[in-house]
Amino acid sequence: MSEPTDQHEFDSPSDDEAGLQASSPSGAIEDIAETSPQDERVAELLEHTIDVPVLAEAVEQQEAADAADTLEALDEDEAAEVLEQMDEQAAAEALAEMQAPLAVHVIEDLIEENLPYAIKLLGVMAPDDATDLLQEIGDSYREQVLSEMSLATAAEYRKLIGYDAQTAGGLMTTDYLTLDDDQTVSGAIEKLRAQDLPQGVQHLLVVAEDDRVVGAVELRDLVLSQPSTPICDIMNRTVKAIRPDVDQEEVAREFARYDYSMLPVIDLDDRLIGIVTVDDVIDIIRAEQTEDVQKSVGAGAFEGVYSGIGEKLRGRLPWLGISLAMTCAAACVVFFFEDLIKQQPLLVFLMPAIAAVVGNAGQQALMVTLRGIVLDEVRKERILPLLWRETLVGMVSGIVLGSILCLCIGLLAGWLLGAVAGMTMALAMTMGTLVGAGVPLIMRRLGFDPAQSASIFLIMITDALAFSFLLILARTILVTASG
Repeated sequence: MSEPTDQHEFDSPSDDEAGLQASSPSGAIEDIAETSPQDERVAELLEHTIDVPVLAEAVEQQEAADAADTLEALDEDEAAEVLEQMDEQAAAEALAEMQAPLAVHVIEDLIEENLPYAIKLLGVMAPDDATDLLQEIGDSYREQVLSEMSLATAAEYRKLIGYDAQTAGGLMTTDYLTLDDDQTVSGAIEKLRAQDLPQGVQHLLVVAEDDRVVGAVELRDLVLSQPSTPICDIMNRTVKAIRPDVDQEEVAREFARYDYSMLPVIDLDDRLIGIVTVDDVIDIIRAEQTEDVQKSVGAGAFEGVYSGIGEKLRGRLPWLGISLAMTCAAACVVFFFEDLIKQQPLLVFLMPAIAAVVGNAGQQALMVTLRGIVLDEVRKERILPLLWRETLVGMVSGIVLGSILCLCIGLLAGWLLGAVAGMTMALAMTMGTLVGAGVPLIMRRLGFDPAQSASIFLIMITDALAFSFLLILARTILVTASG
């Protein structure tokens, strides 16, 4: 994909932030590889009986991500108690950084025990983080919270909750700052001084009276321009943007490809309704990667370490049942060769050994191909060369390993059986690697998620191939030689 659809364009800087910072010549530099004093203090407190007020004060001093780790180490009730004792801003930031299942349990405990404080925390959070939590908690808890909020705030959250969580609308935040197209540079700077400029902002959107996006201004240009200069003279009139229904994977792909730091989300009338920032996209990229890995083996797509037992079972059991059925189907091949196996008991040893190696080869090809699909590297015109390359890799690997297996089995049990084992390894690995590369491509072609339980289908196919090749070759060669 070359460009996002329905987009306008502006250049976005890609300067890296420094990992170490010194606030002044006499300021302190903190090595991020070392444990901070705040973290050491919290660890010391956790070793003893938990004193909630003292622990809360210490957790406040931690970075939000570290504070989230601390809260995750506590029981849900204890975490809720600590949050209640913390500064609202620090508590909200820590809650937003917690693993979703744990954060949901904690906020539900707060709603039950201290509804006004829970509402305050959600109000202090970035709108997108608060919306994520509101979408995850139970319906009754959500209605409790929204019914107690101001009408304007509740209406904003209901609107955000209405967007599909897997789209740009569900990903965006409404916490942004814009400039008016009729302002001057001095007026814009005064506006920035009067309001809280979000961290990491490198450029600001310019809107007309009806909130229609008309341009974008880089902070650098704003600072260096003359105070009397109209904003419209220094703004870039071409702005890249996305619609709220764009899938979040597509959003993440655009950020990764073009190094955006922010993209505005606009409606069909080009009115600004939110923005997607790079920090949210990083979370999405990580989540999508783990989701694809989990789905490929039949685990729940959104299952986390701390997900409930019911959610884990709902995600896993159906695919475990399918896996059982497919494995039994592959094993049925053995029943047609019962007499041969009685004559050559060593085949019982060779079948699972060869199947395991072939399955591993198929998994390697599957994961490489799946990665290419996720990163949008698999082009339609390059599919045949991709399949040929993977097949060739499987063939060469199969010949090398087959030769080694042939030598070992030949020395132990005879050269005819060694030849059968070697030929089986070469043929099965060639086909297994081709199948491994082909399964996600076929699933995508049929309109399914290429990651969805691909490993389960692959195992069934590679097992059947390994068993069939081995037993057919054994019957053809050994029976012919003995007859």
